[in-house]
Amino acid sequence: MSKSQSSGTSIRAWPKEDRPREKLLKNGARNVSNSELLAILLRTGTRGVSAIDLARKVLNKFKTFRNMTHTDLCDWKGLKGLGSAKIAHIQAALEIGRRFREDEASAGKQKITSAKDVVAIIMPQVRDLKTEVFKVVYLDSNNRIIDIADAVTGTVTKAMPIVREIIHSALQKFAASIICAHNHPSAKTEPSAEDKKFTKELYDAGKLMEIKVLDHLIIGDNQYYSFADEGLLG
Repeated sequence: MSKSQSSGTSIRAWPKEDRPREKLLKNGARNVSNSELLAILLRTGTRGVSAIDLARKVLNKFKTFRNMTHTDLCDWKGLKGLGSAKIAHIQAALEIGRRFREDEASAGKQKITSAKDVVAIIMPQVRDLKTEVFKVVYLDSNNRIIDIADAVTGTVTKAMPIVREIIHSALQKFAASIICAHNHPSAKTEPSAEDKKFTKELYDAGKLMEIKVLDHLIIGDNQYYSFADEGLLG
């Protein structure tokens, strides 16, 4: 890329083979850089700043796409030329990627063999959230995923999932078993007294209604706690 192409020159003035969108269509999405992918979403820059320059400024601020998720408008302040519409485009693309991973797991009826299988699906969805979110994985008799659903969105300090509603949903979905998971925004995975109390209540309710509670997972940042692995179920 020439010096003029990296100093605010409009992308339209670039040779076609250097334009991000044309490169993607010709070579495939895997063969363009992060800044080029972001520039395609932004479409245009601002006066004296091309879309690719603006994309580089965004990446310089946030470092990774992951860090752009679950942000507020105030987190994007200081990026000249990046209005609410462009921010919405970026957030929409990130959310599509997240939902794709979730749909892929459900549609493929992935079989769950260990806590790690569930963590691999749910951790990318919840580890960066600023509030606790409680999710339930519903499984058939072969431990294949029927559905993954949010049970409750809580506060920064706790979520209050309702045992009756979780069991009721499991019965409606004809689930044979469930695995529950929630995040700790503090990134610490040690279960609280409330976590332990809830887990026992849910396990007992599931046993009564013949819904197996296979595990309760607490998700941190690249780490997790499994009640089943720790022998604390039942």
